[in-house]
Amino acid sequence: MISDKLVEANLGLVHACCKRFKNRGIEYEELYSAGCLGLVKAVKRFNPELGLRLSTYAVPVILGEIKRLFRDGGAVKVSRTLKELSLKLNRFAEDFSAENGRAPTISELSKLSGESEEKVCEALNSARYPVSLSDSEDDERPTEIEVGDSTELLCEKLALRQVITSLDSGDRKIIELRYYKRNTQQKTAEALGMTQVQVSRREKKILLKMREKLG
Repeated sequence: MISDKLVEANLGLVHACCKRFKNRGIEYEELYSAGCLGLVKAVKRFNPELGLRLSTYAVPVILGEIKRLFRDGGAVKVSRTLKELSLKLNRFAEDFSAENGRAPTISELSKLSGESEEKVCEALNSARYPVSLSDSEDDERPTEIEVGDSTELLCEKLALRQVITSLDSGDRKIIELRYYKRNTQQKTAEALGMTQVQVSRREKKILLKMREKLG
């Protein structure tokens, strides 16, 4: 299967993430097992049509699964090097935003800092400033979040974006009008040439479909 091949081809990401948590009190085999679980989840949820690279999407998911192992024993320590990189990225992000009027993408921060996208992703997880998770400057709707949010929330937002993208144009429009523009069902119906009852019924079906895809 294609997903199996993707998992096998990206096991190096798991090793790269696991190495950052060696000698923290948990056996490497356990770290690797958790990381592989994260990779499998990322591959299953990944949608290449969003313009993100698999590695960009998968690293936070892998790290999230590994960090679960440490929750009972407290927070995972952030290395001094990672802290310094997060501060460096913060400066780059602030300068970029001031010059361009938008948050930089991960790939742009990678180019500015000279660090790999995987390393940038890890540093962003320990920082606290907004960054676009789109891997393309041309993306009309980059997803922007506070990087200080939990890794799980980051992944949930990416997954939600993928599900919305998978909807047909009519259903996407209903979700956009109802939940992004916060229109009432009546206003949404008027905008789409539907009745309020039709919008209500369709909305329920769309939300059910989204819940099923999000698992």
